[in-house]
Amino acid sequence: MKKFNFGKNWKNFIKTVDEKRITEAENSLKKMLKMGNLSGKRFLDAGSGSGLFSLAAKRLGAEVYSFDYDNDSVECTKYLRKNFFQNNEKWHVERGDILDTDYINKIGSFDIVYSWGVLHHTGNLEIALEDIILPLKSGGTLFISLYNYQNYMSALNTFMKKKYVYGGKLTKIFIAGFFIFFKVLKGFLKDIFFLKNPLLRYKNKKNERGMSVFYDWIDWIGGYPFEPSRPDDIINLFIDKNFTLINVKTMGGGHGCNEFVFVKK
Repeated sequence: MKKFNFGKNWKNFIKTVDEKRITEAENSLKKMLKMGNLSGKRFLDAGSGSGLFSLAAKRLGAEVYSFDYDNDSVECTKYLRKNFFQNNEKWHVERGDILDTDYINKIGSFDIVYSWGVLHHTGNLEIALEDIILPLKSGGTLFISLYNYQNYMSALNTFMKKKYVYGGKLTKIFIAGFFIFFKVLKGFLKDIFFLKNPLLRYKNKKNERGMSVFYDWIDWIGGYPFEPSRPDDIINLFIDKNFTLINVKTMGGGHGCNEFVFVKK
């Protein structure tokens, strides 16, 4: 199965990482985990992507272990480690696959396991959800986010993403151009209707986990494989596995990622 090269997109994004983005990433971790800091915690970033949240966890005091399936993403995380925590032995970065159960069983145990927007892109969400809890300590915290299922839209989005990933350069330009035009127009009309400044939605994106509108769009367009899920299904799955839900943020019937924070009993 052909997969989108997330790391190539993140290599462009990390050039924009500054103190503001890092602080917002730290704040989002503290808010969802309900922790003021991560001192004394072992933090696993499963699918580190740009490395921004590994960096945020490190700055909050955690010992960090980062891995990603994509070699370019691994390079991104190493780049941030080099620039902010050079030669630090408490931040390990390597290539790894959440679907490789043998690998996951060898990396040790962690107080916090974090995987934001990753598991639904592996090609096998069921195995990914089984493996993500293997390195979590008893009493540990699991923070995951998964794309929200949207009836007909999920099927349409899967079709678009597959066409993008398997398509040539012109196909990619056409799909990305159409999608971005539609998003900009939709946002503009909505803001005008509610008498808001249309430019603020893009400026404020930096305040949402420290991310970027443009690179998030490219990530969304090309994010294949793609397995969205319903919040109730995920919550019930982990309750059955003896977890307690302590925080949740869902998209209702809309587009985006549902966020879940569980504690292992």
